[in-house]
Amino acid sequence: MLGLIAADPFAGEVNSAGDYFQGVILSIPFYLLYSFPVILVYGTVTSVISDFIVLFFSNHTNRKLEFYISLLLHLLFGLILLGLSLAAAVLFFVTDIVLRRKQIGGWRNALKSLCLPVFIWIVFMGGVYLMDVGGI
Repeated sequence: MLGLIAADPFAGEVNSAGDYFQGVILSIPFYLLYSFPVILVYGTVTSVISDFIVLFFSNHTNRKLEFYISLLLHLLFGLILLGLSLAAAVLFFVTDIVLRRKQIGGWRNALKSLCLPVFIWIVFMGGVYLMDVGGI
């Protein structure tokens, strides 16, 4: 998603749709290469920590507060890099809530979900290769 918003952070202003799409194709593999491992490790660890804290508080207080405590903890952990990490924390929280409500879980589904970013990276790296070979 960040690649669509900040298509080419190194290029200044975008003058045409072609420049925008070229920036998107170049930036998405870059963003995935550097942000995905950090989001995966840091997001998973902090989500597990927040789940334990929420479980502790929900056993000692009102269970209706679980959602709000979990949201607050995700936002607090997401403040590490302000804007970008806060957006990632909100996406992580929403994904976590949706998966829990639909009761989708388990190692098999987790491994399947890891294939999506890898597939996107391969597709966009293919685009980068075609741009390089084609001289675009």
